[in-house]
Amino acid sequence: MAMTDANYTFYKTDNAPLYLWDKGGAFEDSAMAQLHNVAALPFVYHHVAGMPDVHWGMGATIGSVIATQGAIVPAAVGVDIGCGMMAVQTTLRAEHLPDNLHAARLAIEKSVPHGRTDNGGKNDRGAWGAGNEPPEVVAVWRSLEDRYNKIVARHPKAKSFNNSRHLGSLGTGNHFIEVCLDEDDRVWVMLHSGSRGAGNRIGTYFIQAAKREMERWHIISYLPDRDLSYLVENTELFDDYMEAVGWAQDFALENRTIMMHASLNSLRGVLGDFALTDLAVNCHHNYVRKESHFGQNVWVTRKGAVRARKGDLGIIPGSMGTGSFIVEGLGNPNSFCSCSHGAGRTMSRTAAKKAITVDDHARAMEGIEARLDADVLDESPAAYKDIGKVMEAQKDLVRVKHRLRQVVNVKG
Repeated sequence: MAMTDANYTFYKTDNAPLYLWDKGGAFEDSAMAQLHNVAALPFVYHHVAGMPDVHWGMGATIGSVIATQGAIVPAAVGVDIGCGMMAVQTTLRAEHLPDNLHAARLAIEKSVPHGRTDNGGKNDRGAWGAGNEPPEVVAVWRSLEDRYNKIVARHPKAKSFNNSRHLGSLGTGNHFIEVCLDEDDRVWVMLHSGSRGAGNRIGTYFIQAAKREMERWHIISYLPDRDLSYLVENTELFDDYMEAVGWAQDFALENRTIMMHASLNSLRGVLGDFALTDLAVNCHHNYVRKESHFGQNVWVTRKGAVRARKGDLGIIPGSMGTGSFIVEGLGNPNSFCSCSHGAGRTMSRTAAKKAITVDDHARAMEGIEARLDADVLDESPAAYKDIGKVMEAQKDLVRVKHRLRQVVNVKG
């Protein structure tokens, strides 16, 4: 049963209702099924909010906001813990940029490891060479290492072995670094990445640990989806998970900061010296945090969603060819003060690589300095929802401060 008001669609369920910002187009059937599955969990608080970029994810949709009391679903946080965006406005303007930005892209690619990491570390673009991490990476890793060692001492199978090598690296998939121009032709640098291999391993380990807990207590057969296995508050495993998630979120924040510094320094070598204004944003969109909503303190899990309290600054990217938005939150309580984290996919990665040709991709990326090869077809603009419709669907959640259009794109 669906009832619509001016802002979102209300769906009645047997348990918690759904508030869906779906005015940009109907959500896919598989995503709707997942939203109903999450809403059926007995510890879900008040309602489940679906942002306009909702699409299928493991266990819970990407683009959902889930408030809970007494338990957390690790798969609803996901494995890319702390993934998010960072953007800074520079003192450069469009007229300061050269006509050809190829050298700028190569400079960023040289300064920030990107792509996949192989186990041997040879010919590896995706991480620093073993023992060759820059001093700033070493210093940040030392500030994180003690907490990490305490986590993996209790849970050895949660350990990843490339942590310092991944710190300050981009990764693959939809992670990117871009040089952009805003509506006044001011130059911005923006990037998207998370907690890399360390966060992935933590997420994967605790998702499996939650499943084992559900089996131990004979609950798993009653769940609508095994990937919705949960950890109960005030248990040792819950506390350990929250410590690990908090650490991964801190790693992700530091990871983006290191990459931003490296990108800016590399651009100065090509474009000349420039400064930054006081406008900068660094926000997560895969994380969990205790917040107060509708008069209760609850755990809020945002899986592909950005916190948008009144006055909060956020970043909503479209795709690698359609630009992005710097937004200010309006503090809408019905979304748990949240907004979308992007446009959302319309094609799986496999489907996109089958449907989109390199020529299609080149046409979509015309005027943008970027890689134009088969390895990035799954990230081509045609694989994503119309960012304009997504933004229109959430105009009660955020106010647009700046519209950015990319002129350089770096992909993993």
